[in-house]
Amino acid sequence: MAKFGAFCFAGTGHIHPMTALARRLQTRGHEVIIFGIPDIEARVRAAGIGFCAIGESDYPLGTLEKLDRVLAAKKGLETFRFTVDRVRNTAQMVLRDGPDAVRRAGIDALLVDEADMGGSVAEHLGLPFLSIAFFPPLMHSDHIPPFCFGWKAGQGRISRLRNRLGMRFLSRVATPIYKEVNAQRSAWGLKPLLHAADVLSPLAQITQLPAALDFKVDVPAPLLHYTGPFVDQARRSHVEFPWHRLDGRPLVYASLGTLQNGAEDIFRKIAQACVGLDLQLVISLGGGLDPASLGTLPGDPLVVRYAPQLDIVKRAAAVITHAGLNTTLESLAEGVPLVCIPLGNDQPGVAARVAAQGAGVVISRRKLTAMRLRSAIEAVLSRPHYRAAACRLQDAIRRIDGLDEAANIIETALKIELSAPA
Repeated sequence: MAKFGAFCFAGTGHIHPMTALARRLQTRGHEVIIFGIPDIEARVRAAGIGFCAIGESDYPLGTLEKLDRVLAAKKGLETFRFTVDRVRNTAQMVLRDGPDAVRRAGIDALLVDEADMGGSVAEHLGLPFLSIAFFPPLMHSDHIPPFCFGWKAGQGRISRLRNRLGMRFLSRVATPIYKEVNAQRSAWGLKPLLHAADVLSPLAQITQLPAALDFKVDVPAPLLHYTGPFVDQARRSHVEFPWHRLDGRPLVYASLGTLQNGAEDIFRKIAQACVGLDLQLVISLGGGLDPASLGTLPGDPLVVRYAPQLDIVKRAAAVITHAGLNTTLESLAEGVPLVCIPLGNDQPGVAARVAAQGAGVVISRRKLTAMRLRSAIEAVLSRPHYRAAACRLQDAIRRIDGLDEAANIIETALKIELSAPA
């Protein structure tokens, strides 16, 4: 049995799947410790996972909420630039505090979120590590658009050139991260990271993105393993919800996630778009706004601060989403078609995959109007091919236990390194 350490970005969309994976490994007799800032300790321990705090001086309790409030107000490229700055600051903390914390914990191998720089810690300590993708996986190929762009995966010369230019642009924007990381790697005698995919494990790259949802291109990626959603429903926190207020009409659930959820104008457009349609709209604000602050919305939708999303989606006829990967996968796992309004970071890439599979409609924030949104909602509710595509993806997701598959890959990839005691 092994003692794993894990580094992951301090966001709900990363913590939930990482703790779910950690729990599955623990059921197999392994031990897992997540290294992170104090703000995530309660959630990690509530999931039954060991925790070791790092970065207390940089990120005292309450810092994460402040950062999330700033992110909620960002749009498009602003969102990505803010995230880059946040990843850079986190990388500085991980590279400074991570090595000693991992040594003291007696870790055998590391699981590293692709949004984190813990792989350099593993290299410095001579430990094996595996890359875990909680967004569309990083790849060395120009056949796939960079994860944060909503482009189609055309295989022609122009499309591939656009992908290469997109990667160069992202590399330029992410220069502050790599400058920070490479300075420390140089001090440790490690080779510099030149491209985004250079952070990946040489053993295995595991993504919770199902193969059925990714673009259909013939791209050699021998270390990339598609699995399925990392969901542990039994460990989700209980959320109160006024179930008695559901009136039996087709339910449309709207959520913009827990990070970029301060877009009051979008919630108002969603409500306006649904006025007069034969449906009941449920809006989850994700903690970014107080329902009272919105006042009375058009059509009188049911508005809550948080919703028990896994349970709500099971009843939904359609989901309106920012196209965060977790909400997308949780919806498709129930065969529910989507209306995607990507707001930034990896969401345009996730939305593009939904559109490519025919399981939903995508509207950019720039072009979002109540009229366009109404047309999209009517389309996914009335045109059977959207539901049929979502159900095809549901079948593909149900055929594989993402957590078991990921645990199998981890154990197989590390069996040589972990066969002898440290």
